[in-house]
Amino acid sequence: MSLKQAQLDVDNWIKEHGVRYFNELTNMAQLTEEVGEVARIIARRYGEQSEKESDKNKDLGEELADVIFVAICLANQTGVDLESAFYKKLDYKTKRDHDRHQNNDKLK
Repeated sequence: MSLKQAQLDVDNWIKEHGVRYFNELTNMAQLTEEVGEVARIIARRYGEQSEKESDKNKDLGEELADVIFVAICLANQTGVDLESAFYKKLDYKTKRDHDRHQNNDKLK
């Protein structure tokens, strides 16, 4: 699926199942909340914090999908073409970081 298609799918879902998009500030708060849920799983499952029994069944993929969904909502309601923005950013990072990581002794 392309990012363009994902943006269309989210927009259609909002129109069919939601009443409207939450405002941008509400969606920003939701995005922060969802990123926090991802951080909690990562910190406990892959980091040094112990994982609580209640967190062991949390699905990282589901939480990452929540982050993507809300980010797409924000893009849709602010007129951002995510596919174009993503490839522009990838090109920028490729040019900027072409040798940077190759020469990083910390990554060897």
